[in-house]
Amino acid sequence: MPKTTNKPLRYRQIHLDFHTSEHIPGIGADFDPDTFVSTLKAAHVDSITIFAKCHHGWSYYPTKVGKPHPQLARPDLLGEMVKALAAADIESPIYISVQWDELTAREHPEWRAMSASNRYHHDRPTDPSAGKQLSPAWHTLCLNHAGLRHYILEQAREVAQNYPTQGLFFDIILTPDCVCPACVERMLCEGLDPENPADRLKNDEAVNEQFRRETSEALFAEFPGLRVFYNCGHIHKQGPERFSTYSHLELESLPTGGWGYDHFPSSARYAATLGMDFLAHTGKFHTSWGEFGGFKHPDALEYECAQMIALGSKCLVGDQLHPNGAINPDTYASIAPAYHRVEKLEPFLEGAKQISEIAILSAEHMNPKGARNHPSDDGAAQMLQELKRPFDVIDKSGRFEQYRLLILPDEIPVDAALAARLKSYLAGGGRIIASWRSGLDENGRFAVDFGIERGSAPVAFKPSYVKAGKDLDPSMPETAFVFYDDAETVHSVGATVLAGIYPSYFNRSYKHFCSHQHAPDDPDADMLGAAVTEHEGAAYVAYPIFRLYRAMGQPLYKYVVRGLLDRLVPNPAMVTDLPSSGRATLTRQIEHDRHILHLLYGPPQIRGKDVRGDDGSTRMMEMIEDIPAIGPVNATVRLPAKPKRVFDAMTGEDLAWDAGDDGAINITVPRLRIHSAVIFEGA
Repeated sequence: MPKTTNKPLRYRQIHLDFHTSEHIPGIGADFDPDTFVSTLKAAHVDSITIFAKCHHGWSYYPTKVGKPHPQLARPDLLGEMVKALAAADIESPIYISVQWDELTAREHPEWRAMSASNRYHHDRPTDPSAGKQLSPAWHTLCLNHAGLRHYILEQAREVAQNYPTQGLFFDIILTPDCVCPACVERMLCEGLDPENPADRLKNDEAVNEQFRRETSEALFAEFPGLRVFYNCGHIHKQGPERFSTYSHLELESLPTGGWGYDHFPSSARYAATLGMDFLAHTGKFHTSWGEFGGFKHPDALEYECAQMIALGSKCLVGDQLHPNGAINPDTYASIAPAYHRVEKLEPFLEGAKQISEIAILSAEHMNPKGARNHPSDDGAAQMLQELKRPFDVIDKSGRFEQYRLLILPDEIPVDAALAARLKSYLAGGGRIIASWRSGLDENGRFAVDFGIERGSAPVAFKPSYVKAGKDLDPSMPETAFVFYDDAETVHSVGATVLAGIYPSYFNRSYKHFCSHQHAPDDPDADMLGAAVTEHEGAAYVAYPIFRLYRAMGQPLYKYVVRGLLDRLVPNPAMVTDLPSSGRATLTRQIEHDRHILHLLYGPPQIRGKDVRGDDGSTRMMEMIEDIPAIGPVNATVRLPAKPKRVFDAMTGEDLAWDAGDDGAINITVPRLRIHSAVIFEGA
């Protein structure tokens, strides 16, 4: 889809939610343009997404398409904001809610989505002790109705025509598993089966794509340079064509809001490969969107924003305006330290690209289901972050040859076309690590030569045990260690066996059990098959080791992968003695002839142990508070040339460095608190 060139996104943004009930009086009565702008300026904010229409369906300007909020105290609250922000050189993208619109759901019940499970898509639990109640819930609309699509487009046009905005943020573009009459008819016409969940997902995706295409084509033609983004809470790894209707990407990922601290890095390392400008969403909230009176610790915001810029992302912090329109000074006092840091570092961020030696071929891309990252992708990304190995997450459109090693995590099926690419990649000197069912063709055989054969049945013991030698990794124990998952039975036909699988005495059942969890390994039993192998640059692990690491966090599983990485990709671009909870990235600004090493330390802790979700479930919550200083921190980087100068980006102070015999550059950061950016000029 042809698009006009957009100006680069700004680095220090706010997303200002404003979902206000018609039962609250005096909407916007206490809004003060001068206080609004001065508060943002003091917090170093340079862009804020403000609201045209909210989830309740009400508009906050004199609309002729929608309906103004009935309690709106200032007839053009949106316009007052736009005017004040423009005068202060703060950008003002505008928000429009799409599939959550309670007013439209009441006025057009025929447009409501009908879930195949016969439940509201976003139902909220009730208190069982109070008896049966009607639940407060957003009633999701279905975009497979031309009238709804027309209504949204006309309101978007109205906003873009009347207000000098840089872009539009369309929120809540969902796949509600819809079986409304219009969707059932559409599926039957397209040869899809309404009783098949996969076909219903295909239909939802196609309906959403029709909406995005119609809307973007109209807006890009009428408003050259307008930014457009469609939010569904996650950037799905479906390939670059999925985002042809977008001007940029926004990665919603509130660590304390259910996404966790491992979601964003994986998403960012995928977004960075798509060639689009992108930013990340975190929140000022202690929990998530919709929380009034909740505040995240400033250290957490500073760490989260530092991680964003280290991964090539622009920054955004989510906030929610009080219905009276008064901006909260405590919120912006907590944001200010983070955005002061980002502002100071911006000269070293513009145009910086990640140095990545490893690529994770996304399991989410190969198995498109679920609302967030695939657990195997997350596990692989978590390992590589903890090991400080620079990596990207890619889909099949990625260029394998630009990476030293390719990871196929757990369940990457290989068709003939992908097999040919992988064989060519190996022949050209590339390296592969595959695990569990990755690398298998449609007949269940290995599509590339791993030097192994697959047995007729999986390993019969769960859990089973692994024995590995120190030649795999120095941290391997002398005795067997347990693997809590399935395993493939494979035997070497040329591969070097680096670890073997061994049984327990028996699987635990009512017939026989031992101790509290599972039976121990049988020391007299023969090896059942190979657990870890390597053959001419192609390594294989018989377990779904990446999803298992995400689930269990057993360091030995990570050390298995570390051993393979050291074997296959020696002399990495970056090494540091940061603790495993630290993070490091290496970027390059080609135009400025410099590299930037980002070192971060801010380990999350489990503090919330019973956080309740919308569906009645509970979860634990990671959070960050009072990050300590650590140091000294040592690092080694391999650069194209020796630097002319090495210095700390925040202070400007020079750092001592030396070059090793192999040309690697060694530096020491005396003290690290939250984040340090080390600049290597002329390298």
